[in-house]
Amino acid sequence: MTDTSHSTEDGFQAETPEAEPVEELTIEELRAQLEEAQAGHARARADYANLERRSQEQRFEVGRAALIEAVRGFLPVLDDLLRAVEAAESEATEPAWVEGIRLVAQKFRTTLEQHGVEEIEALGQPFDPTVHEAVGAAPGPEGQVVHLLQRGYTLRDRIIRPAMVMVGDGSSDGAPAT
Repeated sequence: MTDTSHSTEDGFQAETPEAEPVEELTIEELRAQLEEAQAGHARARADYANLERRSQEQRFEVGRAALIEAVRGFLPVLDDLLRAVEAAESEATEPAWVEGIRLVAQKFRTTLEQHGVEEIEALGQPFDPTVHEAVGAAPGPEGQVVHLLQRGYTLRDRIIRPAMVMVGDGSSDGAPAT
């Protein structure tokens, strides 16, 4: 055994640790370690890409939910404007201000459409419980929307408010169908 101690200037003996033998790896072992590190790196990149995608989807959904709530708040105003136009149109002569209300209502609709809001087709359509809310039955073709009580709207592919409708009961003019 070799002496691994040596003296310092102050006379103390210090031991020098023997160097541990370095483990020599084969090329195959090094390749395996490299492949493992590369696979781990690829997994980390995929995890990060998935996190980015989910984060972007969540931001989109939060924005979409905020827009839906804002539009829901404006729909009663649009309903009132459209009722005012319809009431004024039923009179024999239209005052000049009626045209102003009509233009405001059209501008309102156009603005909503530019943001992806569309009116649900209802009157004369087959009743569809996914977009129509039936509140009663009335004389008319069975299963068909015969009266529109409140317009419904969608924002792209989501229902903001279903159309409130009356559905035909299969009779005409109140007489039961035979």
